[in-house]
Amino acid sequence: MGIINHHAPLNVLVSTKGHPYPRDALSALLDSMTGVACTVVEQPASQVFINVERAKPYDALVFYDMPGIDFSTQPPGLVAPPPALINDFNALLEAGVGMVFLHHALAAWPLWEELGNVIGGRFFYTPQICNGRQVLDSGYRHDVDYTVSVVDAEHPVTRGLPSRFTLQDELYLCEIFEADVHPLLRCHHRFEATEFYSAKHAVTGKMYCNDNWPHPAGSALLGWTRQVANARIVYLQPGDTADTLGNPHYRMLLENAIHWVAGQPSPQDSPVGRSD
Repeated sequence: MGIINHHAPLNVLVSTKGHPYPRDALSALLDSMTGVACTVVEQPASQVFINVERAKPYDALVFYDMPGIDFSTQPPGLVAPPPALINDFNALLEAGVGMVFLHHALAAWPLWEELGNVIGGRFFYTPQICNGRQVLDSGYRHDVDYTVSVVDAEHPVTRGLPSRFTLQDELYLCEIFEADVHPLLRCHHRFEATEFYSAKHAVTGKMYCNDNWPHPAGSALLGWTRQVANARIVYLQPGDTADTLGNPHYRMLLENAIHWVAGQPSPQDSPVGRSD
């Protein structure tokens, strides 16, 4: 990446589209962050920047997108990423380009198995093979009021957060590779099939249905970090609702995550402190 000017904000590329999201709330969130200047580019145009040379103006990449799924058919068609995109993405990891993945980005490019291993988990709309084993489609539940617990209060991504805070957001029952990630946040909710709805049912015309869907119990982990090659990775599962995008704790999380993956101190480390 380019040389970072410590007196200038971090330049961040934010990739969007592929899944509905509250645009105004996202814009307000990105505009509110301290020390971060964001450029939003929608898929598929944002794929141009998955390239070491074209990404040089940016200090970090944020993925709030979900490419690789064609929802015009039932069940959805799955689209493989171009081989050049995979090669360029891997080159970014080798170059140490930090990345933050948010909410539905966990479902991006389902035919690109290694991407799930980079992020640290997978959300599937249809039954798939995941790391050599057959798994069911994932589960969702919208607008859940839940409590988040900070697991690692000493980590720069969680610095400044209270030990517990509440959100109203969508939760996932999905594949999370707990053994391969450093945990940051956990959720107080029952991650069992009876508490969620089948994603496959949803995309084949049966919303809010979990009939004949014996999904095993899942992880309560909501946020984590990874190191992949030379790049720092953060995943944050919250991010579906305008309420969450406007939450000051969520803003702090994302702000901290961007600074950490870029290798820079967050505003929480400033001796002046924050006004809020």
